Amino acid sequence: MALLGPVAWRTPPRLYGPWEQVTSLLAEGLAAAGVDVTLFATLDSVTSGSLDGVCPRGYADDRSLDGRVWEAMHVAHALSRSHEFDLVHNHLDWLPLAFADHCRAPLLTTVHGFSGKGILPAYAHARSTYVSISDADRAPELDYVATVHHGIDFDAFPFDPVGGRRLIAFGRIHPDKGTHTAIEIARRAGMPLTICGIVQDEQYFEKRVAPEVDGRQVRFLGSVGPAQRGEILGGAAALLHPIAFDEPFGLSVVESMACGTPVVAYRRGSMTEVVDQGVTGFLVDSLDEAVTALTRVTTVDRAGCRARAELRFSADRMVAGYLGVYREMLGEG
Repeated sequence: MALLGPVAWRTPPRLYGPWEQVTSLLAEGLAAAGVDVTLFATLDSVTSGSLDGVCPRGYADDRSLDGRVWEAMHVAHALSRSHEFDLVHNHLDWLPLAFADHCRAPLLTTVHGFSGKGILPAYAHARSTYVSISDADRAPELDYVATVHHGIDFDAFPFDPVGGRRLIAFGRIHPDKGTHTAIEIARRAGMPLTICGIVQDEQYFEKRVAPEVDGRQVRFLGSVGPAQRGEILGGAAALLHPIAFDEPFGLSVVESMACGTPVVAYRRGSMTEVVDQGVTGFLVDSLDEAVTALTRVTTVDRAGCRARAELRFSADRMVAGYLGVYREMLGEG
């Protein structure tokens, strides 16, 4: 089978790249299960399966590459080989759907999130089967064959039974992620905050975040790679996730739980599916409720937090979910 991955970053990503990370874990899990898998990704990607593609490296890492051009060439190349596979599994958003009629194998698309209503026609008119990453992130215009929650590699996130005093805000710096709200929650709680993530909105960062960064109460570490993520998340008292949009899934939330660190998240989007109240964290509806919840994070059993996360969000469980979808699509179920 073919996995059509994104090409913004390498698969797996060196730093940021959630879609690339999920695609990599799926490719590795399928290969370990004995599936003959070809990953279409950047040519510097690393996989246990076969690697193919045309884009030399991620266009987000090399500004000399025009992402629109390289994504189009990437899709065209993968679909030109589609007749060689039993199934093509798309992780590249809407663009392959515009050319779905050129795919010579059954096409499955994982919807990692909608950037806006304007892209829905590409989904609604394409010859593709759809999987959602949460029940909350489903468009009523589409039919879905299943929901498969993302999984993570728990070995990459060591359990920390103690944690620390600091709070963490982990994700892209953008109003949607509520970075400024996390700063205010930490200030009212009297707890220091560490912010990690790529700056996706420069104006927002300069106006709402950077003035608050003093290196003591509020630290900003930028984008943090896989080697550091577990250490930072595990050494925290809690992860703050005060989102201002309907989160499709929230990988950093699960990564925090994997380390034993509970989450305080706004009750939006997928959070009611991902966070188990009182076990892996607390769901709140306001800034004041978030501050109050922080007084209760020490009541969360950190070992129990990790155990529940591993039960629900392991990479193996994600791979098994997709294998079930593949069997159903190919009439093998």
